Amino acid sequence: MTIIAPLPLASAAALATLLAVGAAARPAVRVDPVQNTGTRAHRYAVHDMDRPQPITVTTGQCGEAPGDAVVLFGTGSLDAWAHGDGAAPRWRLVDEGTAFVVEPGSGDLRTRDHFGDCQFHIEWMIPEGREVRGQSGGNSGVFFLDRYEVQVLQSHGNLTYPDGMAGALYGQHPPLVNACRQQGQWNTYDIIFRGPRFNDDGTLRRRATVTMLMNGVLVHERAEMHGITTHGQRASYRPHAPSGPIRLQDHGDPIHFRNIWVRPLPDDPS
Repeated sequence: MTIIAPLPLASAAALATLLAVGAAARPAVRVDPVQNTGTRAHRYAVHDMDRPQPITVTTGQCGEAPGDAVVLFGTGSLDAWAHGDGAAPRWRLVDEGTAFVVEPGSGDLRTRDHFGDCQFHIEWMIPEGREVRGQSGGNSGVFFLDRYEVQVLQSHGNLTYPDGMAGALYGQHPPLVNACRQQGQWNTYDIIFRGPRFNDDGTLRRRATVTMLMNGVLVHERAEMHGITTHGQRASYRPHAPSGPIRLQDHGDPIHFRNIWVRPLPDDPS
């Protein structure tokens, strides 16, 4: 039998110091049991006060934008928007500057800034008494990355193809339910948009996804988009940049918009 002599006190102290330094240099890893089927490593323990605290965000009151949002339209200014040629918006301010309305035939509006993954809020309304039939009379859309459309349409009592109604991912996914309000009433969209990811060779690595509440009702939960929005044919992907403008569509109808804001989101590693 081999007998190992104890370390001298000085050597033991030095070893303890080295071990302490090494432990401090690497993040703590906690191991929690998983119902006798193995173990799972976690960086933090349950209820761990050493876990980083989320940043504090000032929440909006009565529909206002949260403190960390980029306000794209609040009151009185369309400075955040431009037409495709860079010209100032020709859409009109209404309701004492608290909303704006599509000027039919003037062209789509795009944000001057570019956004990728984001949380997006918008409110829209079709004027009461306007004749709406199918896709005509009350139509617009919100495009993320200038490519992926969430449909805006008067769908309360108005029949159209399901993947083209209010809240649809146009030409791809109908909403889970029809949550559209009557004409003359404001609708709200709260959207979590995650853009697609492409490999270096241009092949698709991950599809775009949309989670969405319409008027507080869930209408999409991580719905995968089949590709770039198109009309009357199957969508497909083409590689593009991870960010782009958010676009509002001029479909020839006087849709009203108000209270628009966006919160850029960090990359989703999943």
